[in-house]
Amino acid sequence: MTRLKEPRLFRRVLRMRGIRKPAVLASVVLLAASVFAGKRIAELATDPRGEKTCPPLFPEWLEGDESRIIFAPHPATLPWRQIRGYIDDASCLDRTAVYGIVAVRTEEDIRNALAFAREHNLKVSLAGVRHSMGGHAFARGALVLDMRGYNQMRLDEERKILTVQSGATWHDIQNFLHPRFAVRAMQSSDIFTVGGSLAVNAHGMDHRVGSLANTLKSFRLMLPDGSVVRVSRTENAELFPLVVGGYGLFGVVLDAEIEVTENPVLESRRELIDYQQFPRVFQERIEPDPSIELFYGHLSTAPGKTFLRELLLYTYVRKADAENLTIPPLEEVRGVKLRRFIFNLAKQGAIPMKLKWWAEKRVEPLFESCAVSRNQAMASGEACLVSRNEPMHDSVPYLRNNLRNETDILQEYYIPRGEFVGFVDDVRRVLERYPTIRLLNASVRVVHAERDILLNYSPQESFAIVLYLNQPTTPEGNAIMRSLTQELIDAVHKHGGKFFLPYQPHYTTEQLLTSYPNLWEFLAAKLHYDPHEVLESNFYRMLKERLQALGVWPLQPTEDNNATTARTT
Repeated sequence: MTRLKEPRLFRRVLRMRGIRKPAVLASVVLLAASVFAGKRIAELATDPRGEKTCPPLFPEWLEGDESRIIFAPHPATLPWRQIRGYIDDASCLDRTAVYGIVAVRTEEDIRNALAFAREHNLKVSLAGVRHSMGGHAFARGALVLDMRGYNQMRLDEERKILTVQSGATWHDIQNFLHPRFAVRAMQSSDIFTVGGSLAVNAHGMDHRVGSLANTLKSFRLMLPDGSVVRVSRTENAELFPLVVGGYGLFGVVLDAEIEVTENPVLESRRELIDYQQFPRVFQERIEPDPSIELFYGHLSTAPGKTFLRELLLYTYVRKADAENLTIPPLEEVRGVKLRRFIFNLAKQGAIPMKLKWWAEKRVEPLFESCAVSRNQAMASGEACLVSRNEPMHDSVPYLRNNLRNETDILQEYYIPRGEFVGFVDDVRRVLERYPTIRLLNASVRVVHAERDILLNYSPQESFAIVLYLNQPTTPEGNAIMRSLTQELIDAVHKHGGKFFLPYQPHYTTEQLLTSYPNLWEFLAAKLHYDPHEVLESNFYRMLKERLQALGVWPLQPTEDNNATTARTT
């Protein structure tokens, strides 16, 4: 086990010798630049010129529904962002023809859009920043509600309850709460909307809180017929486990009441361990220590002997002697082009991948954003001090690029804590057989047992393995990714775990039903609350098509109309 203390010592040496950090940074850049020069460097570092366009994974989604797109009207009463045309998600593989996109600003915009859709027999989809990668945020020929402009919020400081509209991003929320308050549960980056996070029941760095559902007090929901209900664990409680983690298929979340917390000063620490030690280290040191407020891990992505064997632990420890320190304003990510260059360079081969991992271990700590001033931190031995908000205040602009014929996608797997080592071993064996798919990042997080969400991804205390993968966007690249994904899902099932649904639907129907055996109940409830299927997505259509292939769709209402059963053949 190695505690990474060298960077702090290195910082002192730099100051003693009069060497500035930019000089070290320049050395790293020059080393990387020796691999790729000239125009290629610019390609790897340059800002994106817009949304990337890739060959579609599902060409049939481009066809649209011509009867709706051509002949139905587009009234001026709706705030149109786009009429007809296409929409895609962050994967760049799911381009889809739509009826149009409405830029929602008010609750009345949502009500009017739903009424217009019902009148013209249109389907409605809900979209935020569209980081789900399996057609969850739009449907072919649908009226898409872009919720990002629906983002007002207010804070009850005494109760520590934030009431926020569903289109607000966590970036907006952090800027609103800072410096006194912070979010309890959110993803590790802040680009996502509240509505999108509720739709997948997201989780993040706080290993004590778990998922967003655990901080959610209540929310207002507009049903497909335009009526509004309040939902909590005691009021209209039957909707809570359907809407949270329900992928926007039951109604439009208008606003949510979410618990927030204080924004203390934390010391940022890093430690390098062997992955086999992790379950014991977490159980014996991290979990019992109340001073550790945030945690995540990064597994080595460097090909060779360290691949998925070394593990960097990132912990953020509350400082008891730091209550009187001044917390500065939140800053945006710095060094975007350099970060993008290093990240994209890693896609070019084994040596750049090794360089990237070395830089994360040895160089990146030198440039860590330690928001609390060095003079204030001297009492803590020049520790790197940050507020709780700062580790999650990252809009990851460096992940966007102009590179052609490739894209980056996410996958996530949940495994019982005792199966961590065996599952990582299986992941390594699978990935090493697919050299054209590059593992850019492998994060480790903590997930608690979720017992009140119907599409439950973690029925027991689990570790989450989040894979960020680069793939070619050719038909061959998609086929390889499909095969790799199915092997990883088989591996997670072998270890008693599950895969996450917001990503590419490369899973087989059998794998889908193994991870989510209550899918039938979920779809039955969908037809009960939305019998005309006004709210729809390509993801939902895919689920129905899978069941049709099994001969168990459509589902048929029972006599009392309070439940639905499957019709079998």
